[in-house]
Amino acid sequence: MRSLVATGVREGAACYQPPGALPAGGSFFPPTLLTGVHPASTVATEEIFGPVLVTMTFRTPDEAVALANNTRYGLAASVWSETIGLALGIAPQLQTGVVWVNATNLFDAGVGFGGYRESGYGREGGREGCYEYLKPRAWAERKPRSATAAAEAANETDKAPVATGLPAIDRTAKLFVGGKQVRPDGELSHPVFSATGQRLGEVGTGNRKDIRNAVAAARAAAGWSSATPHRRAQALYYLAENLSARAGEFAARLTSLTGIAARAAQAEVDAAVSRLFAYGAWADKYEGTVHVPPLRGVALATVEAIGVVGVVCPDEAPLLSFVSLLAPLLAMGNRTVIVPSEKHPLIATDFYQVLETSDLPAGVLNLVTGPVAGLAQTLAEHDDVDALWVFGAKELSRNAERLSIGNLKRTLVDHGLATDWHDGAAAEGPLFLRHATQVKNIWIPYGE
Repeated sequence: MRSLVATGVREGAACYQPPGALPAGGSFFPPTLLTGVHPASTVATEEIFGPVLVTMTFRTPDEAVALANNTRYGLAASVWSETIGLALGIAPQLQTGVVWVNATNLFDAGVGFGGYRESGYGREGGREGCYEYLKPRAWAERKPRSATAAAEAANETDKAPVATGLPAIDRTAKLFVGGKQVRPDGELSHPVFSATGQRLGEVGTGNRKDIRNAVAAARAAAGWSSATPHRRAQALYYLAENLSARAGEFAARLTSLTGIAARAAQAEVDAAVSRLFAYGAWADKYEGTVHVPPLRGVALATVEAIGVVGVVCPDEAPLLSFVSLLAPLLAMGNRTVIVPSEKHPLIATDFYQVLETSDLPAGVLNLVTGPVAGLAQTLAEHDDVDALWVFGAKELSRNAERLSIGNLKRTLVDHGLATDWHDGAAAEGPLFLRHATQVKNIWIPYGE
């Protein structure tokens, strides 16, 4: 602590400590006030566990928010103002798990407590705290993906190649970044084959630079997180309508890629359309709550988007799994960087053609094709990615959790266990919406 205060003074801060001697025994430090601190100062960016107050001045509320969020931590904040409307306007903008309005250090077991970013994830207290100790019942019977894939392969009956209805042109599908199709940074591509070994086309081979570009585009699309739930719902409904209009084309593509029967392919497309509609309905109905702790006041448990979320999709049900992982994130206002099925990426590159006829803002959905192991590693190590969802091989899950500790990303992984994407209980609903959001508790005292 002495070292941090001394560093702050060397970097330009003015230090005030009251006169008087400290007790001879024990570990004591005098109450300290540091003024004139600039945003890049060590004492402004590092946590100081002691009686040290660091102050900075600001001219506007927006500048105050920028200064408050200029840290890699985000446990709790206090907002003090004579204007309650201004305070309640500032509170949602602060990247912390708890905000006290005209108060500080208010706690109750019925109200969640926890941080954002490097202050940790998860909550204790409240309903959201209970979820930290629970596992979804619908996932209890999942089996290892390899066993499931083998069983599905044994039951396949229709392996004949089916025409896709697309022209026989040597086409290389590009990446989709910032709302437009772009060539991969390395100018490389790799072939995609049908279930019968027929060459169907090529897709771009994304690399670390492509992931960085996609994350930057997602960061720039922050307006999506502040869009109204109704606006997000309408965008998802429009996506569903446009996918439905091309259902036959997507069903034919699924059949040629995976070898499943035409009826099964059509059922997967129909399920994907239904899932988009379902999350469109959820967008303005998955809301927070109001706690009434034992004090003169309330605590608003507000539901917020996590931010930029990386997604790695599995090979099974390539369209339905892609939509099932994408839709809840979009519904809750997140921006996404998605790595589609490595084996069947053409279904995702076909999907971005649907995006181009919809009204989703540029940068909200970014798609990078290529080897999932390397791209997943880059997403896990990227400090501007706030959360990571990985579904696929067990090793992918293990690496995602291990590498995400750099900035304490929230992770949702399946550890190599296969999900039945047609099962509404296991692949849709509050389970995924909870992981697509974080809860901020805003304490508001009232009375005199």
